[in-house]
Amino acid sequence: MTINAAMHSDIFLWYLVIIGGLLALAGIAIAILHVLGKDVAGIMRTYRGWLIMVPIVVGVIFLGRTATIVGVTAIAIFGFKEFARATGLYADWWMTGIVYLAIAAIGVVSFVADPRLGGPGWYGLFMALPVFVIAAILLTPILRNRAKGQLQQVALAIVGFVYFGWMFSHLGFLANTSNAYGYLLFLIFAVEINDIAAFTFGRLFGGRKLRENISPNKTLAGSLGAIGVSLTVPWLLWFSFEHFEPLHLVLTGLVVGIGGQLGDLVISYIKRDIGIKDMGAVIGGHGGILDRIDSMIFVAPIFFHIVRWFHGLA
Repeated sequence: MTINAAMHSDIFLWYLVIIGGLLALAGIAIAILHVLGKDVAGIMRTYRGWLIMVPIVVGVIFLGRTATIVGVTAIAIFGFKEFARATGLYADWWMTGIVYLAIAAIGVVSFVADPRLGGPGWYGLFMALPVFVIAAILLTPILRNRAKGQLQQVALAIVGFVYFGWMFSHLGFLANTSNAYGYLLFLIFAVEINDIAAFTFGRLFGGRKLRENISPNKTLAGSLGAIGVSLTVPWLLWFSFEHFEPLHLVLTGLVVGIGGQLGDLVISYIKRDIGIKDMGAVIGGHGGILDRIDSMIFVAPIFFHIVRWFHGLA
């Protein structure tokens, strides 16, 4: 992944056209609704958020492998920070410090070469690092000679690292693959389409709630509609990974359709348990970092290992 490679990548250029076209159509639709006298203030806030986020995400990928890995690592760090602030873990600088260092280490091993096998990304250490990090977190109360209240802090730190750090960082490791543009741009695009489909089908058809005690606005119709759309998207965007067989396209659709919704529900029950609506307010109309990346957290590692199993990471 380099700037020159992006400029000569048909996949990257096609996604620019698709994403730019969809943003333009959305802008036209909002303008028409406004002319018709509809209240579009909420939609407009969300749309302005997209106009900020999309160029940043595409721009980072355009800058290449290093920028992509650094960008994913930075998002993971800020996502964990939101989680730590919301749960109260942020006050414990021993635990948060370990997790910050561990997420940074994940970024480093995603970038450096394996000293034995060569090639971009130290896959072996990437997979093994959680063992060492969890051990360090578990040993911290012993080093501090503390017992009271430590189980909760240890549990929060482990969840924060594994879920928001390590699992999400599989997205960055995909920058090391030969088909990085296809994998990364497809995942980012398809996960957002899945979110939009769940919202749209839920509003159109309503009906039975999916998990009313966790996310009251989500419906079974919205969930099934999103899965159906996500199963279709890989076929429509097959140019992203022309080496995929039909089985791989089906698995990819299921991973996005089901995994994206599970990631969203996990963040929803965390927020509901601690009594907040959004994890932050970084992005106008979209909430915090975690509110925007939650659907990717399950999808990235599962898709990563589908790719590795069937096609390898080279």
